[in-house]
Amino acid sequence: MNTRTSWIVFWIGALAYMVAVLQRATMGVAGVAAVERFDASAAAFSTLAVMQLVIYAAMQVPVGVLIDRLGPRVLILFGLGLLAVGQVILAIADQLGIAVLGRILVGAGDAAIFVSVLRLISSWFTGKWVPQLSQWIGNIGQLGQVLSALPFAWVLHKFGWSPAFLSAAALCVLALVLVLATVRDRPRDAPVPPPVGTWGQSVRELGMALRRPGTQLGFWSHFTTQSPGTVFSLLWGIPFMVYGLGFTEGFAAAMLLVVVASGIAIGPILGLLSARYPYRRSNIVLGLVFAIAVAWAAVLLWPGTPPLWLVIILLVAMGAGGPGSLIGFDFARTYNPSRVLGSANGLVNVGGFSASFVIMFLMGVILDLVGGHGGPPAEVYSLHSFRFAMIVQFVVIAFGVVMLFRARRRTRSILSEDGIEVGPVWVAMIARLRRKDGRDGHDAS
Repeated sequence: MNTRTSWIVFWIGALAYMVAVLQRATMGVAGVAAVERFDASAAAFSTLAVMQLVIYAAMQVPVGVLIDRLGPRVLILFGLGLLAVGQVILAIADQLGIAVLGRILVGAGDAAIFVSVLRLISSWFTGKWVPQLSQWIGNIGQLGQVLSALPFAWVLHKFGWSPAFLSAAALCVLALVLVLATVRDRPRDAPVPPPVGTWGQSVRELGMALRRPGTQLGFWSHFTTQSPGTVFSLLWGIPFMVYGLGFTEGFAAAMLLVVVASGIAIGPILGLLSARYPYRRSNIVLGLVFAIAVAWAAVLLWPGTPPLWLVIILLVAMGAGGPGSLIGFDFARTYNPSRVLGSANGLVNVGGFSASFVIMFLMGVILDLVGGHGGPPAEVYSLHSFRFAMIVQFVVIAFGVVMLFRARRRTRSILSEDGIEVGPVWVAMIARLRRKDGRDGHDAS
């Protein structure tokens, strides 16, 4: 554990996830080009991302069960293969239906990567490294968005649609070869975890993981923090900035890097806070949700076109939501036995992506209704239309916050039965200040 080989496995796993994020984010960067290539309505165009995320979310539970049975290495290899095939299909697609098929395969392949890499971390590392590396893997993976916003976008605009997506597929093949050559499920001297057993037993274990309040708390944490950034980065961000805010395509693509940079900068801080205050992790999640909601409200309510500095604040807030969503996997790891950790992580990972595809699709419908179905892009994707469409985010995430509070109350009830009382955060802060004042007074006397 925590050996040189462990770090090799970690970095190759991180590379595989980074490549997967690149494939996931390519459609967000190519959004304007896709609108022109397929000449579809906003609702129809949203199916490119919605179907990808529907498949991604639907695959999380089966992938989690398969990880527990087959091991993460097999799932990573399978996922990279599907990603490559999906991007090749998208490269040659000249109709929306064929493009949707390609994105379905991308979603299925992407679904297998992240939770598999998390399982590798749990198998190759111990102690304080596990929660910190879980944050690292999320941040490193988001560099895939950098690859999509810079080199992929450059190839797309310089050489065209097909060369750009074929180049992305080639990176999947390269990552597959590296994983095949270097990654193993666990150290040679590590004890083999007890097998889950029959498929029926796997289903029962999955049901037990789902019923655990800690798993549900992880699900709703992921649901509320990850979805705003995903919706923005994967589909509607570029049209919003280009048509709604008047940015050039190149500048809009570069602005997505603010989301990535924010996550990379804030992620380690969230990892340390999560490790230091394990009983306050839900407060961290709620603070992030509040910051994102306030930033979006300020942008949408600003009279006229919002200024660049306010847009940057919004992007920073959404970027923080990415690593913030990884706290959900900490809940899964804390409240589930290791033999079903793959299934529990899969359940948590459904959260943010299920919220994302609901928001994406409903936004497409509203954009068509407000902007005029089949109208010119400048009208369909105008700032006026987006102001109505973005309201969907507040409704969906508010529902998630209500469910998060319910799951937290049940989780804290279980902790209370074990003798661990977790009171409101403001009560704890006042008590901490009183203790500090008491120490200061004693020292001064």
